[in-house]
Order: sequence, then structure tokens, then C-alpha cells
Amino acid sequence: MLVILIIVCIGLMAATLVSDFVADPVRTAAGYVITPFQNGINRIGKFVDQQLKGFRDSKELAAENEALQKRIGELMEENNQIILDEQELERLRRLYDLDRSYLEYTKIPAEVISRDPGSWYSTFVINRGTADGIEEGMNVLADGGLAGIVTKTGQSWAEVRAIIHDESSVSAMVVPTQENCIVSGNLQRMESGLIDFSGLRDDDGLVKEGAAIVTSAISSEYLPGLLIGYVAEVRSDPNRLTKSGTLTPAVSFRYLREVLVIREKKQTKD
Repeated sequence: MLVILIIVCIGLMAATLVSDFVADPVRTAAGYVITPFQNGINRIGKFVDQQLKGFRDSKELAAENEALQKRIGELMEENNQIILDEQELERLRRLYDLDRSYLEYTKIPAEVISRDPGSWYSTFVINRGTADGIEEGMNVLADGGLAGIVTKTGQSWAEVRAIIHDESSVSAMVVPTQENCIVSGNLQRMESGLIDFSGLRDDDGLVKEGAAIVTSAISSEYLPGLLIGYVAEVRSDPNRLTKSGTLTPAVSFRYLREVLVIREKKQTKD
């Protein structure tokens, strides 16, 4: 169509030059033909321009979105770091408070670096060893009280057996009555957040739920007065002479990060 129009236009131009050809009627007729065509071209041009503009806007929006996503990722990372810093600060504050609770003992701070498979820190390894003065038999504190005892040592590490371990047995004492009992580790019962105590003499029924249980002075492995936990349940034994029950440990054995190792051992402290 464009080629035909060009040929017609050139022919008319030539006709006006070589003859007395009247151009006005032709211009009028051409207007009827060319004007709609030109309008169509203009509409197509505007449409193409709008599409190109929309494409450019889409590219700009995509670039802005990518930049925003990157910034959101940076902000989330910064927020996560702030949360981790706050959690670490809270753990260190608790550790400081724990240290202040047992000023009579000198202590070495350590971090937990591994544990046995399972839900609980029944046996775990810390990043301090013989090079730091750690020895077998040293008591270990965490959170609010007694966590366990060092059973193995290396130059830069030590293994700790927690009081919730099935092989753990601690000579203990109920604070209100000063009566002795035995606290025994029980991983199966620990699924309910409890461990066992037994052999308690409580003739007057003074031991109630919530009573504190600490390490006894007669223990051969543990220093006296270290908080173990709080009585959750008390029941009479079949012999009607003693009582048994469960206690809630003072330490959260599902999450252990930092601990304090008491430098003194029971046999050297006495």
C-alpha cells in the first residue's frame, strides 16, 4: 500500500510540472485516502511507544524489586544477628549470675562443643581441658545449678556426664528439712522434664512440691550446696519408712551453650 501511494504521489507531482494538471481535486481525494492511513500509522506509533515505555517501566520495576529483595535479605540477616547477640547476652548474664551464686568456688568458663546423639545433653564435651587446669571429678555448673561432672579429659577438651544420665547418682539433700536422698538420672523420664529421687526420710510430711534439692555434704563426688532442682512429686515407698518422687532439674538439658567448671574437687575441698 505504501509503495502504491508513493508511486501515485510521484506521478501526480510529475503531472503538475509538465502540464496544467489541476491538483486541488487530487489533493482532496488524496486527503480522503492518506489521512486515515496516516492516522492509522500514528495510532500504531503511539501503541508501539506505549509498549516500549511499559517495557522500560517493567525493567525499572524489576530492578527496583531486585534491589528491595536484596535489602530485605540484608535487614533479615541483621535482625537475626541482633537476636543471636541478645540470646548470647542473656546466656552470659545468667552465667554471671550463676558465678555470683557460688562465690566460694573458683570457676573456669567453657563452651559446649559437642554432645551424644539424642534430645538431651546427657553427655557433652567442652572446649577446656588439662591445659586449662580441668581434671576428672570437677563439678560443672550451667543455667541455674548443677549440670554434671567431668569424667574424661584431653589437653583442650573434657567430657561431662550430666546428672540426667542413666548412670548418674548424686547424694542430695532437701533444703527445708536437711534430710538426705539420692537423685538418679533417668533419660526416659527426662522426656517429661523430670528425674528421680529416692530414699528420703520425711516422717512429718514437710517436703512439698517446689522444695529445693541441693548436693549433700556427704557426697563423695559433688561439692555441697549446689542446686540440683525442685521437687515435682513426692510419694511414700512401700516400706512406709522412706519416700521417693521426681524433681525438675534447675538446668535446661535440651539447650546447653556455656558452662562453669568448678576448679576445686570434693576430695581436695574437704
